[in-house]
Amino acid sequence: MNNINIKKITSAGLFLPILSLILVLIINVIKTPNFFYITVQNGVLYGYIIDVINRASELVILAVGMTLVVASSGGTDISVGAVCALAGAVACFILAGGQVSTDIYHAPYVLAFISAILLGLLCGSFNAFLVAKMNIQPMVATLILFTAGRGMAQLVTNGQITYIRVDSFKMLGNSIKGIPLPTPVFVAIAVVAVTFVILKKTALGLYIETVGINNKAARLVGLNPVLIQFIAYAFCGLLAGLSGMIVSSRVYSADANNAGLNIELDAILAVALGGNSLGGGRFSLLGSVIGAYTIQALTTTLYAMSVSADQLPVYKAIVVVIIVSLQSKELQRIIRDIRHSKKKVEIAYEK
Repeated sequence: MNNINIKKITSAGLFLPILSLILVLIINVIKTPNFFYITVQNGVLYGYIIDVINRASELVILAVGMTLVVASSGGTDISVGAVCALAGAVACFILAGGQVSTDIYHAPYVLAFISAILLGLLCGSFNAFLVAKMNIQPMVATLILFTAGRGMAQLVTNGQITYIRVDSFKMLGNSIKGIPLPTPVFVAIAVVAVTFVILKKTALGLYIETVGINNKAARLVGLNPVLIQFIAYAFCGLLAGLSGMIVSSRVYSADANNAGLNIELDAILAVALGGNSLGGGRFSLLGSVIGAYTIQALTTTLYAMSVSADQLPVYKAIVVVIIVSLQSKELQRIIRDIRHSKKKVEIAYEK
């Protein structure tokens, strides 16, 4: 009975993502004994674990969009980092009135926020048109904005960092007075919750999986694969615009060169670490969220081990390869074959 329960647990879809996160957290505790120690400063919670949850917020938001993109098309959107930078640049440009630095708003904050979100939606729709309607391979289609997005952001800001030195602008990326948790945490929770409800309370989640598994078969049963993929990519772009607002708010500026730099790679890794197939089809939104927190916890661990920012991608790649390999069905098959062969040898030896 115990063996059956263990097998049932280990075969669960979220077992390996959760195990990966636990292993990374254990390493953190070993390296930093006070990793889970939380203090309160100026009414705000502080600590390593709070920093992980906070800093992972943008990645969680992008991982949600990337999950739907991967599931519906079997491809990835590598432009989300550049779209983050572009959305933040446009919002700061509007608020600063074209100036390099300002301590007052030159336009309503709501206008800048909506503009950033709509710009993200427009970028996602552009990618959707190329992928869903023009049947261009997703990585090639999104490579256009990946390449041009930051250049467009530089044009918007005239190649300079635009500073918004207004306290209310910092609230989205930092914290609101009287609330102990950083604001990005609540934004990430809201995005995950709303997306989860939409996917579960409507047939959209099933449609995305169906289109991802077999595009032609989905068309034969009456679905519109173009529309489904369009929704996934457009939604991913919208979330990139939202993430861009959070990123710019964290540093109260628009930095076209560094905002969201390489975050698209972490978003793709989060989807993979969450146990999702990058070939499309069935997906786990919660798995991707766990994957995002795993990556941020890993990043925090490496920084705590005095790994420099330049060396960070190397160490991160090694750990990610190990984690992804453990989740590989082929590796699991090889391990099962080895165990089966060993069992045969033991039976033969007993005879």
